Amino acid sequence: MLTHPTLDQLRALRLDGMAEAFAELQAQDGARDLPHADWLALLIDREVADRSTRRFRTRLRAAALRHVGAAIEDVDYRAARRLDRALFQQLATGTWIKERRNLLITGPCGVGKTWLACALGQKACRDNRTVLYKRLPRLFAELELAHGDGRFVRLFRSLVRVDLLILDDWGPDRMTASQRRDLMEIVENRSGTGSTIVTSQLPVDAWHAVIDEPTFADAILDRLVHTAYRLDLDGPSMRKLKAASVPAPARP
Repeated sequence: MLTHPTLDQLRALRLDGMAEAFAELQAQDGARDLPHADWLALLIDREVADRSTRRFRTRLRAAALRHVGAAIEDVDYRAARRLDRALFQQLATGTWIKERRNLLITGPCGVGKTWLACALGQKACRDNRTVLYKRLPRLFAELELAHGDGRFVRLFRSLVRVDLLILDDWGPDRMTASQRRDLMEIVENRSGTGSTIVTSQLPVDAWHAVIDEPTFADAILDRLVHTAYRLDLDGPSMRKLKAASVPAPARP
């Protein structure tokens, strides 16, 4: 079967969504009776959807989320971890990111802090916002190396320019002088220009001691906490509960 020249032209122009829709419409007998305007509308709709999907995938790859499959639609509100359902659903709208506000998620190990943060990050990607996930201990190591090999400016720019920065696993180790300075610069440059999610096993009241220098601690926490929403979780480890619910393998 010969390829329709229009299909070749669409592909040459990289209008892949339109090309797929064109091929599908060609194969449908009923579609041949559609008015030209309806054909064009269907082609354009498919191209718009295809480009939107590709942009989302690009943003999701750039975000480097720890839990790529995390989604707000899959949040388990029945789990005993004191998750404020009304607040989380409000956060899922993304209005807080538009308002350049922050989110602090605290709670013991295993209650799903990182997963919830990634679910909100994935939703932000869907909403056409730029996102970047960084585990804080690893980020500090990256920044230290970047200071020495000339990559600091590029790394710093990537941290301060995204719409949503996720800093996972705050504490418990006390920060060094270099880490305090770097964190202060990141927080200062993001203040009023982007939103930040911070997750930690420590309560927010203990963060001051982690920064380990009163002047820096006051400045950093004032910018992070002042306009932040807070999800204070508590309860047993969801990982342990899930592992316990898996039936043991049958003995031979």
